Amino acid sequence: MDENTFTENFNNQGWPSKTFLCYMVERLDDENTATPLDEYKGFVRNKGRDQPGEPCHAELYFLGQIRSWNLDRNQHYRLTCFISWTPCYNCAQKLTTFLKENHHISLHIFASRIYTVDDSGSRQSGLCALQAAGARITIMTSKDFERCWVTFVDHKEKPFQPWEGLEVKSKKLCEELQAILRAQQN
Repeated sequence: MDENTFTENFNNQGWPSKTFLCYMVERLDDENTATPLDEYKGFVRNKGRDQPGEPCHAELYFLGQIRSWNLDRNQHYRLTCFISWTPCYNCAQKLTTFLKENHHISLHIFASRIYTVDDSGSRQSGLCALQAAGARITIMTSKDFERCWVTFVDHKEKPFQPWEGLEVKSKKLCEELQAILRAQQN
């Protein structure tokens, strides 16, 4: 993706109407060794109401791609996603179902911000169900934004430049996400 698309959509200070999901897949050879599968690396975005056809969230496009790969059920894989918004309730439910049906796949989601369109109860239950299915969900830190920048952005050798307030906002969102995920445990 280009630099402007990344900054417009991943800057945790803003409220873009699009969702971008960057993904990479690694085959886990053993506990300490992972082999990146570069043919399964890229990004997708949601299809909004302003585009032809039915709207579709980025997570659903991603699930469609994963299913088309037919990953070997005798191997173990780690999917790492950098996403501009945490999944909504419906997408969290579909990801939860996918993980329950595919025990050979683990999922780690790094989110720039928390999706807040759902009412808080469904948002909480969706994210909690996703975590209970084994997904790791975390808020992106400066280090994670940099990793996303290096891995997915056509940055023309420019280093990642954190924006003002990135760490403060990340910390606040991390606390909010932890409260959401803890609420279900109580």
